Amino acid sequence: MQDFGQAFSLAFALVFSGDADLLEIIVLSLKVSLTAVGLSCAIGLPLGAGLAISRFPGRGVVLVVVNALMGLPPVVVGLMVYLTLSNAGPFGWLQLLYSPSAMIIAQTVLITPIIAALSTQVISDLHAEYAEQFRSLSVSPRHAVTALLWDARFSLMTVALAGFGRAVAEVGAVIIVGGNINHLTRVMTTAIALETSKGDLALALALGIVLMTIALVVTAMVMTMRRTATAYAYA
Repeated sequence: MQDFGQAFSLAFALVFSGDADLLEIIVLSLKVSLTAVGLSCAIGLPLGAGLAISRFPGRGVVLVVVNALMGLPPVVVGLMVYLTLSNAGPFGWLQLLYSPSAMIIAQTVLITPIIAALSTQVISDLHAEYAEQFRSLSVSPRHAVTALLWDARFSLMTVALAGFGRAVAEVGAVIIVGGNINHLTRVMTTAIALETSKGDLALALALGIVLMTIALVVTAMVMTMRRTATAYAYA
């Protein structure tokens, strides 16, 4: 195991030298997480908007379930996706286990409830302002959802960024369905866990630095989007 100071020096050297293995892991991490966020937004945003404006028997139960699913344990999600995609599972014929596609599916399952629950709250607050106007104009639910999603676009961007932050930091689910295979399914979080257990602190720290940088950038973007949304609302 390297000396602590030496490990930091090697880590920064790897980051600034553009190490090929490091870049491969970072690119795969971003590809998997961004794809999962895109799929989650495609599912979660309309679902959240629909729940926000709809009134039906059992709506309260559905909202409780969606909010409860925000706290899904990642390893449980990974296990369920693993069982679904394994050879004995219903989708085993797709042969997706231990591939980036399986990791995307696991992250999508994990963050879709987060996107749906947060967007429900955002759209509910906005719908309260427009509900009477929509009724007076006889706006259909589909057009109301479209209008609300567009009007809340800045706030919903922060929801998407929150989902991305959750996805890119995930380790439990992706290591179960991806297997942490070098040059195939190794992402930043799983590589950090592996390299730390091997005592290769330089690569683990380099990936940790990149991951922390991404987290800071996402936080800064969320704060900027919130300020933009507030300024837009009062404009």
